[in-house]
Parts: sequence; C-alpha cells; structure tokens
Amino acid sequence: MPTARRLAARALYEGMTIGSRFPGPTLAVARWRGHGEPMDRSTDIVIEGYPRLGNRFAAAALASAQRRPVRVAHNLHAPGHVIAAVRAGVPALVLTRHPDDAVVGFALIKPDLTVGQALRGYVRFYEPLLPYRGRFVVARSEDVASDFGKVIRVVNERFGTTFVEFEHTEERAREALDEADRRWERRTGRGLPLVGRSPAVGAGENGARRSELRRAYGAAALTRLRARARRVFDRLGSDVA
Repeated sequence: MPTARRLAARALYEGMTIGSRFPGPTLAVARWRGHGEPMDRSTDIVIEGYPRLGNRFAAAALASAQRRPVRVAHNLHAPGHVIAAVRAGVPALVLTRHPDDAVVGFALIKPDLTVGQALRGYVRFYEPLLPYRGRFVVARSEDVASDFGKVIRVVNERFGTTFVEFEHTEERAREALDEADRRWERRTGRGLPLVGRSPAVGAGENGARRSELRRAYGAAALTRLRARARRVFDRLGSDVA
C-alpha cells in the first residue's frame, strides 16, 4: 500500500505533466519553484527533453564552447517550454530517446512513481510537440553523448545561429559534466522537488531494480501506451544524421 507521501507525489506529478503543455503556466510555475532555467527575453536557446537524456550536459557543453556568455534555458522538462520558444522565435533543441530505455531510466531514480506514470509523462512531454515539429531541432541522447559538436552544427544550420561547436573530446565532455553537476548543486534546495529522488544504491541492487522496472514496463496493461510512446518517438525522428 503506497504511503500518503508517495500518493501525494504521484498526484503532483500527474498534475504537473498534464499542465506542462501550456507555455504561460509552465514558465510561471518554474519561476515560482526555482525549477530549471526558464526562458526570458535574453535567452539565446532553449534545450529541453524528457528527464535523464543529457539535458544538463547539453546546456553546459554549449555554454562552455562559446567565446561570449550565452543564455541557455533548460531543464523544465515541459513541452510548454519548447512551445514558448517556438512562438517567441527562439532556437530550440529537443532531446529524445526511445521510450523503452528512457522511461525505465527515469523510473529508476524516481521510486515514488509507477512505470505507467513515467510512461504517461513521456507521452505528455513529446506528443504536444508534434504540431511544431518543423520549428525546432531534434537530437537523440546518443548523439548528444557522442558528438555534441555535430548537434550544434545542425542547430546553426536550422536557425542561422553562430554558436561555436563543442569539441567533443573525453576531457571536454568530462569538464562539461562537472560544470553541469556544479550548476545542479548550486540549485539544490531552491524550490520544492517535484518527486523524491532515489538514494544511491549498489550496482547489484540497481540492476535488480532495473530488471523489475523493465518487467513492469512490459506489462500487458501498458501495451497501448507503449505503442503510443513509440509512435511519437518515430514521428519526431532526428535531425542529426
């Protein structure tokens, strides 16, 4: 039987993901909670995606490669943030990953959520973006992790921007990850966490939990929702060849 705290966290997640498609409320709530880096009039680019896809790394890597300060809005994990960027004419980069991997990875660190909720959150993030598909760049998390300089090149080609491409060496990637972690630590404690994060566990326990989540993800009750998530993923595609 779920605890009252867990039930409250689940209800909050449902409400936030349902409302996340609306740009105005999305930005207002993010500013109130101190959540992520919401866009404003000085924003140079918006980078968004479902959680755990390299959003913070992408923001830190892009900023670190520039010869001048740039304003990167990111990590609201809300489609309304991307829609706000599109409507304002601000370049936007959306990160994706196949739902079979993305949903389980997110549920692994969010024990308050069910796999079904994490899967609904995936659909609620990407589905509202389909009508705007030609107005932002899509990159797979694998491309962000392996050659983010190429991703920036595609952004420049699409929007006519002149961002310096990230030199994706092992050292530069590690430096960007360290900076992303420092930014996260500086923000820790601001606002209220949406859903509790799982404490660190050993590799064996982590592996067992992942296997359990994969079985739950494959349940017959989620067949239609899985198919819906996969269709959205396929329709979004990727702009990075």
